Amino acid sequence: MILIYLFRALGWLLKKIPWGAPFRKGNGKRTFKILLVLFGLGIVSSIGLIAWASKDLPDPNKLTDRQIAQSTKIYDRTGEHILYEVFEDQKRTLITLDELPDYLVQGVIATEDTKFYEHHGIRPLSIIRAVVYGLLPGKKIEGTSTLTQQLVKNAILTSERRYSRKLKEFILSIRLEQVYTKDQILQIYFNEIPYGSTNYGVESASQSYFGKSASDLTLAEAATLAGLPQQPSRFLNDLDRLKERRNFVLRRMSEEGYITEAEKTAAQAEPLNLDVSYSNIDAPHFVLYVKEKLVEDYGEQMVDTGGLKVITSLDWDKQHIAEQVIDEVGTPKLAEAGANNTSLVAMDPKTGHILAMVGSKDYYDDSIKGQFNVATLGKRQPGSSFKPIIYAAAFEKGYTPNTILYDVLTNFASSGKSYTPKNYDLSEHGPVTMRQALQGSLNIPAVKTLYLVGEQKGVDFAERLGYTTLGEGDFGLSLVLGGGEVLLIDHVGAYATFANE
Repeated sequence: MILIYLFRALGWLLKKIPWGAPFRKGNGKRTFKILLVLFGLGIVSSIGLIAWASKDLPDPNKLTDRQIAQSTKIYDRTGEHILYEVFEDQKRTLITLDELPDYLVQGVIATEDTKFYEHHGIRPLSIIRAVVYGLLPGKKIEGTSTLTQQLVKNAILTSERRYSRKLKEFILSIRLEQVYTKDQILQIYFNEIPYGSTNYGVESASQSYFGKSASDLTLAEAATLAGLPQQPSRFLNDLDRLKERRNFVLRRMSEEGYITEAEKTAAQAEPLNLDVSYSNIDAPHFVLYVKEKLVEDYGEQMVDTGGLKVITSLDWDKQHIAEQVIDEVGTPKLAEAGANNTSLVAMDPKTGHILAMVGSKDYYDDSIKGQFNVATLGKRQPGSSFKPIIYAAAFEKGYTPNTILYDVLTNFASSGKSYTPKNYDLSEHGPVTMRQALQGSLNIPAVKTLYLVGEQKGVDFAERLGYTTLGEGDFGLSLVLGGGEVLLIDHVGAYATFANE
């Protein structure tokens, strides 16, 4: 309450300054006094703000004291069937800094905090620069946290997005640097940071993912673990993204002079060879998708140890049916098509709730990268199933199902390049209505419809329906024939919009 009155006083004094000519004769002494009072009030307010943020802060001397963790449980829509208990098998094995390979320490410093041995917990100039950069249109504040701040956020505080929590993080980071040496902070970091899949600390992660002690990690493996804590759940759900992250760490190590260009290239060429396994988990792709969304809002620590009870939208009976369909119907169809993987999403069109999700034919089949969630991460061309999206865009523009289009061979060379689509049966049908063209899945009228709508307007309409990947490429008129890659979950969501009538 006192702080509120102080800030109100500051505002009142600012209004008293004659801004038109603050130092003109007769105004100079008054302005100087006001500025002096403002300076004093500013100091008092800052001290008060810091004192307020410091109340009830954890004691950095007791950083390594263990708190009793509670399992987060993820349920189906009834709240009766447990799909997964996140923290029931917590794994943590302590290791000293001397036992860790130099590559691992160097990878973390090169990627996360190159000035680690120079700052005192925070980097004020970096924070100011990031805030100014974040004020620019389309930009966001990022990359300001030191390793000490990351340790405070992950091991002491929560990941809630509030200014008060950020201020507490600054204060604790400074106090932490006063209590521990740099090497002690590093050691605590490597023993406390979450590495996903209930692994806390790098030794536990190394044993779990690579089947060896952290002291025996290769350069490529060390770089993988150095980059993993940034977004453990997201990276473990998308190993291609994790590989990109590993290669980024290797590039930064090379730029900082820790490894040679040849060592970087050789390590980047190595396969990931990461063993990610979960036990006692139902609907694994859906559960891990939910867990990733929870982490985005609440942070790894809260999701892992906060004892949350998460009621999801999953219908357990429909999930069983979906898995049965994938097995009994999908298997022969895949054999006919010469393919090896498939995915399924069932959604309630009235609410958008996901009722069932099967992310691959077999989550546990490494030969098809079964752990990769095709439903939420796999970009696939939708083929002719994208045509209704463009026809809907045309209807919004004023065309109707009875609008006549000429299904005749046409060269669409508007961009200077020849483009002459043909129907699947290589025939032409003359004048047809949009309804008939869609019923027959005719390609030429579909391309004409997108031409009438406009290529960018078609993309804009699709994005309004929930598609998130079409802004990444220039597909031209082939977009209506499925030339753009989409996510299954986005595609199902768009069709659910049609069904919600």
